[in-house]
Amino acid sequence: MNLDRFMNKRVPSNKRYQPTEYEHAANCATHALWIIPSLLGSLLLHFWSEDQWARLSAWVYGAGLSSLFIISTLFHTVAWKKSHLRSVEQCFHMCDRMVIYFFIAASYAPWLNLRELGPWACHMRWLVWVMASFGTTYVFFFHERYKLMELICYTVMGVFPALVIFSMSEQSGLCELLVGGACYCLGMIFFKSDGIVPFAHAIWHLFVAMGAAVHYYAIWKYLYADTPSQVQTAR
Repeated sequence: MNLDRFMNKRVPSNKRYQPTEYEHAANCATHALWIIPSLLGSLLLHFWSEDQWARLSAWVYGAGLSSLFIISTLFHTVAWKKSHLRSVEQCFHMCDRMVIYFFIAASYAPWLNLRELGPWACHMRWLVWVMASFGTTYVFFFHERYKLMELICYTVMGVFPALVIFSMSEQSGLCELLVGGACYCLGMIFFKSDGIVPFAHAIWHLFVAMGAAVHYYAIWKYLYADTPSQVQTAR
């Protein structure tokens, strides 16, 4: 089977892989489809909010979730249709990488704000944003220069705050958090497989969408729909 239409040859680590036309279309579609659901889901959390902390957490999480899909779709659309505008494409690519840090921090916000997690929670609430700030700064100065380091930064950012989450006395939602995290981890295999697996980046997008969907379900079910009494009233 001839894969030339569906996948280009792998490039050296210091260069960016150039998707085929089919891959470009798949990269756009696999995140564009989730823009409207992410916006509607954010509104749903807002309507289910019991107090100002729940509303704040809903908006922060919703902004991170929606921004991830919106900016990713914009970048891949520009990379597909406006690749000749190199500075514009570069700007969107940097934003696409930066928003991942914001999304990770925003995904932890509801758990850190609305669950009783012990003494470390109050520190982790702001520490995740410090980590996100360092990550975005790193992208600004070293974008695409050290690709393995970027992957390590994303992994540390995603795993480190979970050490506090696992300490919560109320264990409901923990299974979903692990399943969603596993989706992200498995997806990383395809994130680094451009030129080896056809549509590798689009498959990575699907794993991201699955992980985000599982985590959204856990936030909605255990922090908003079922257990409003667990929302902290004093912080």
